Amino acid sequence: MKSYRIGTHRTANPEQTLERIRPFFGAMGITRLANVTGLDDIGIPVVTACRPNAKAVAVSQGKGVSLAAAKASAAMEAIETYHAEHINLPVRFISYRELALHHAVVDVDRLPKVDVQPFCPDSRRLWIEGRQLNSGAFQFVPYDLVHCDFTLPLPPGSGCFQLSTNGLASGNTLEEATCHALCELIERDAMALWSLLPTEVQAMRKVDLSTVSDPTVQALLQQIHQADVMASVWDATSDIGTPTYICLIINAQESPHRPLYAMAGSGTHSDKRVALMRAITEAVQTRLTLISGSRDDVSVSKYESRQRLDQQRSIRDELMAAPAYVDFHQRESWDNDTFAADLQLLCAQLAQHGLPEPVVVDLTKPEFNIPVVRVVAPGLEGLHEVPGYQFGKRGQDLAKLYRGATV
Repeated sequence: MKSYRIGTHRTANPEQTLERIRPFFGAMGITRLANVTGLDDIGIPVVTACRPNAKAVAVSQGKGVSLAAAKASAAMEAIETYHAEHINLPVRFISYRELALHHAVVDVDRLPKVDVQPFCPDSRRLWIEGRQLNSGAFQFVPYDLVHCDFTLPLPPGSGCFQLSTNGLASGNTLEEATCHALCELIERDAMALWSLLPTEVQAMRKVDLSTVSDPTVQALLQQIHQADVMASVWDATSDIGTPTYICLIINAQESPHRPLYAMAGSGTHSDKRVALMRAITEAVQTRLTLISGSRDDVSVSKYESRQRLDQQRSIRDELMAAPAYVDFHQRESWDNDTFAADLQLLCAQLAQHGLPEPVVVDLTKPEFNIPVVRVVAPGLEGLHEVPGYQFGKRGQDLAKLYRGATV
């Protein structure tokens, strides 16, 4: 049963989670949790978790409606990445054609790909076995979509499938972790499809924030407003139906001396209130990530582009000041008591659109007993902003619908 519902759904409160995981920080290389909230004027808690010897990014971020929630969020993100960097499960180095002769293998044509090199069914690469979420049937998936050891050289055969943390999640229970991982995959799919929508279609999906009655969301928006920061929200829910929102924040007044970044955040959850809170707090977190300068995968060009005053003026005039059309109350939402019910709902939504059953790889380590999973959801779009990303069928179909073009 879910027992904590302030800004998120969990089976334990943040203080309980922190107490349980803190003894393992040293073993996983987490040297500190840094409260960076005060570097911005907004005041919504944001925390970074530092792991200097990481094989992916060395700094993880966490946010929440309380400082304890932000600490737990940052620590758990660092923990789940550590697990994906240090996988002790069996792997197979074999070609797809050979593997498929005797084992069930995921449909590789429906996995997120990049154009570094084309997939060859006769080329050997690493595979790892997971279980289908509903049936529990074993199925092999490419190791590229599971691990987070991004040190060079990469494993043989790398370059076809997208390397990322998409679908990686931790939790107080295995079902909790799986649910958050699947929500992230649905969110990234929705963001990819959103990027293909014409500007005029996106504009019609701006949310009227006066229709949002949830007190926690109202408090977050009020805190942003009091810091003289503008906030706008768009309903980016895809055809799957899981509530998804984008929040954009920017300083209300132009300042050439401190041109703080206009930043966006997104969130997905079966409960639309949680989805909206995630979008808002992620926007604040992303802005603080740039202010703190602590993230080792953010390029100089991103800092410079986000500080351009002409671009900021355009955002204020064209996006923030634009009228809102969407009534938040009209979005269907589900407030289930258990994560099992959430997973059943999410899987049913995927199945209604002909999407295959997701595959779960359990990365939990017995020495820590912190549930960590990587979920692979064939058919969903991946991280579309990554260089070389190739849109799958969902993206290509949407592009043809609106533009009559391929992507």
